[in-house]
Amino acid sequence: MLVGDKNYQSIWLDESDPTIIRVIDQQKLPFFFEIRDLRSVDDVYFAIKDMTIRGAPLIGAAGAFGIYLATLEIGPATNIRLHLENAARYLASCRPTAINLSWAINYVMKKLNYSFSVKFLSDTALNAAVEICEKEKENCRQIGKHGLSLIKKVSKKKKGEPVNILTHCNAGWLACIDYGTVTAPVYFAHDEGIPVHVWVDETRPRNQGARLTTWELGQAGVPYTLISDNTGGHLMQHGMVDLVFVGCDRATRKGDVANKIGTYLKALAAFDNKIPFYSVFPSTSFDLKINDGIVEIPVEERDPEEVTTISGIAGGKIESVRICPDNTKAANFGFDVTPAKYITGLITEKGICKPNEKEIIKMFSDNFK
Repeated sequence: MLVGDKNYQSIWLDESDPTIIRVIDQQKLPFFFEIRDLRSVDDVYFAIKDMTIRGAPLIGAAGAFGIYLATLEIGPATNIRLHLENAARYLASCRPTAINLSWAINYVMKKLNYSFSVKFLSDTALNAAVEICEKEKENCRQIGKHGLSLIKKVSKKKKGEPVNILTHCNAGWLACIDYGTVTAPVYFAHDEGIPVHVWVDETRPRNQGARLTTWELGQAGVPYTLISDNTGGHLMQHGMVDLVFVGCDRATRKGDVANKIGTYLKALAAFDNKIPFYSVFPSTSFDLKINDGIVEIPVEERDPEEVTTISGIAGGKIESVRICPDNTKAANFGFDVTPAKYITGLITEKGICKPNEKEIIKMFSDNFK
């Protein structure tokens, strides 16, 4: 995607130094556009942990590059198998809800053959990480094409009036290397001249909607309006929302979907107001081993300070301020699970399917093998 007049993706290998992985620092956006260098397994771990980089497909790619960096840390006395297996466990532990992270790490690890040279291991790991990036970019491009068909249908029904799409959190190119999941259909529609408008939830507690989605849409020239998280239901009641598109961090074989906290409430409001609600994600976000998302998907609990404070810019600096009494106890669940019964459909790179086990197995039969 373009930032100004230059094309970026949200993670890449430094062309001048192949020991460095470069990422866009999402903690600094939208106030400052900064690139951060990752040079070690620890760098990758903490970049994911502190949400310098976030978004399920992106952290999966970062985990894969983390294994590549782990191969560069091998010395003459290193127990190679133990070193890489420890790195894999370490990286996978930093964000438990998004399945993409462990999927990507396992994908790279399965490619490695410990009987070959360290250079072979490094080359293999790097090639696998780049392959994952390219795969996720193409996934998002295909998702964009499938989601675009839904926007076109609504646009035709509205006789060219703007299609109003409500989204939650950030499932854009920042989170997905390029294109995005939720945003890909929007960008494609905008590029084709179809009038679209996005209602952007601020997405407390970290405000990924207010800080990231608005920045992305603004860079692309897509009309948007920022709203507080509790506004969506009101808009739906008054016919101001045509579609709800949300992302996904893990989906079950029965179609339950885990996404940023607050997604479930949007699904309930959409269901009550008969507004189509779609979860948009690549097949790498499926966890086909589990059935009941509410029971089986691990929900990350994050630092309560994300709830008790809020960050913004003041005097040219990003500052954090407390919004409650000093002794306030806060709970900070990072995700919730939306049951399949409240979801109209799942938009993936393979097409759009109903959120039920029969249709999911039919569309993703290869994934069940």
